[in-house]
Amino acid sequence: MSQVLSPDKSLDYYHYSHLPKEELVARIERLRREKNAVILAHNYQVGEIQDLADFTGDSLGLSLEATKTDADLIVFCGVNFMAESAKILNPEKRVLLPHIGAGCSLADSITPESLDDWKARYPGYTVVTYINSSAEVKAESYICCTSANAVSVVRSLDTDKILFTPDRNLGRWVAAQVPEKEIAIYDGVCPTHDVLRGASLERTHGTYPDAIIIAHPECRQDVIELAHEVCSTTGMIKAVAKYPLAKTFIIATEHGMIHQLKLRFPDKEFVPADGCIGCRLHCPYMKMTGLQDVYFALEEERFEIELAEDVIEGARLALERMMAVPRDH
Repeated sequence: MSQVLSPDKSLDYYHYSHLPKEELVARIERLRREKNAVILAHNYQVGEIQDLADFTGDSLGLSLEATKTDADLIVFCGVNFMAESAKILNPEKRVLLPHIGAGCSLADSITPESLDDWKARYPGYTVVTYINSSAEVKAESYICCTSANAVSVVRSLDTDKILFTPDRNLGRWVAAQVPEKEIAIYDGVCPTHDVLRGASLERTHGTYPDAIIIAHPECRQDVIELAHEVCSTTGMIKAVAKYPLAKTFIIATEHGMIHQLKLRFPDKEFVPADGCIGCRLHCPYMKMTGLQDVYFALEEERFEIELAEDVIEGARLALERMMAVPRDH
């Protein structure tokens, strides 16, 4: 497993500042300039973290943004596997994860050992691993994919036998788009997306009958079947732009995405698919990072991502193969 390193003085990492928000933000801004740092925030982060960031977006997009910067420090406000991806693509830079507890249930559902066992059960199959996975699992995979390009990646492979890991809902959605391939799907899941049921979405749509439904492909099949658009978080921004006359959109993904959509489309109404912000479509890991965590990460340069060289090499190869695949559209 990767290590998240902390200076000795930060071993008591649950201490918090009692500074008011305005002072915390001012200190973060000062430290960002002094230490030549870039702050990246995933679309699922709390609003005040998204507002603070230099860049917001999905995990791969943020990692690629980091490759374009001359910053010495990358502060990744997301979860562990995302900070790992930033390190894999920027091995010469220091990457900090502001909250050491920001993990991912989906990434934890597969380990190098369980992947090896799965490979043994399906000899001759090519492993396609969703980017929501650990660096060690990526390193043992042939190619990675994102929710945005998973279909393109599977279609690009010169084989008809695929092992898709770890998300079963995304794998099922990909298999439906590429029926000509034989795809064995690992039984992992994102609890935040998997908890949503079609019946709940139908109830919400009944309240907003003219709304456009946009769903993430990590959702269950009964949700996907009700959606007008199925896409990644980055794709959701593009999807809203496709409907200039629509006033209301129902968003079937982690509710932090609604903050970003409201910023970009202030004249539109965005409704969480479960009808209640923060009730069910809530990732506790994504909501762990607060302003005080970013402040202490910069002040003490704590929780640095460290990966073994062989893991970086293997995982980077899987990511580079993915990035070489042309998009379908």
